Amino acid sequence: MGLLVVKAQRQLRKIDNSKVFQGVVIAVILLSALLIGAKTHNLSSNVVAILLLMDVAVTVFFAIEISIRYLACPQKKNFFKSGWNIFDTVIVIGSLVPSGGSGVLLARLLRVFRVLRLVSMVPELRLLINALLKAIPRMGYIALLMFVIFYIYAAIGSMYFHSINEVLWGDVSISMLTLFRVATFEDWTDVMYETMAVHPLSWIYYLTFIFLTAFIFLNMMVGTVLEVMSQEHEQFRAEQHGESGDGGEPASRAQIDKLESEIAEIKALLLAKT
Repeated sequence: MGLLVVKAQRQLRKIDNSKVFQGVVIAVILLSALLIGAKTHNLSSNVVAILLLMDVAVTVFFAIEISIRYLACPQKKNFFKSGWNIFDTVIVIGSLVPSGGSGVLLARLLRVFRVLRLVSMVPELRLLINALLKAIPRMGYIALLMFVIFYIYAAIGSMYFHSINEVLWGDVSISMLTLFRVATFEDWTDVMYETMAVHPLSWIYYLTFIFLTAFIFLNMMVGTVLEVMSQEHEQFRAEQHGESGDGGEPASRAQIDKLESEIAEIKALLLAKT
């Protein structure tokens, strides 16, 4: 009996690792996205019935697919240690909620989120999301510093420009919204020319603010994301080649190149001796 279970698990693992099976899953996810978009149009009752039937088929397929992945896992507890597996399981179970009654809104929302399963199925997309999540703590400090700069400039703008335009500079909170408009370059010259009519040197206020926020802090955020993405790509490459240590940090590209050069030297020495 145990041998049959092992064989069945091995076959399920082959199916789960099969590129054909993964391609079919991605195709069904895309089909699910198309079904969601099609339901937003005014369609005849016959077409709606066909779409509902296809939606049920997609839901059943996802339930079978997640069951195959779970049964193929050698240790069932480890299956839920992966955040992506938990995400997929929640989405699939949520899709089984009947679309009628009080749960209709929840069922529709969870069916929309099924499109996000495409992220968990494509390794490159998972890499991007992991890099973004790891970059958020570092970006938080940059955002905090940006908030301080926004607050200082908003207080200054409210004090000096309050009498010019109370709608834009009435208090600190409204001034921060105005500065956000300036930072995103949304008709910011209109705001600047309005204050320059009263304070000719107010252009210094706007240019220094834009230089700090749009050119320095936003580029710092982009640089942080790129740095984390580079680390994630390095780690992914090391895992693909089996070059990560047992629980340690993955080998860097320089270490890999050094190891390959040392192996080439050893081969050359052995060939010379023979």
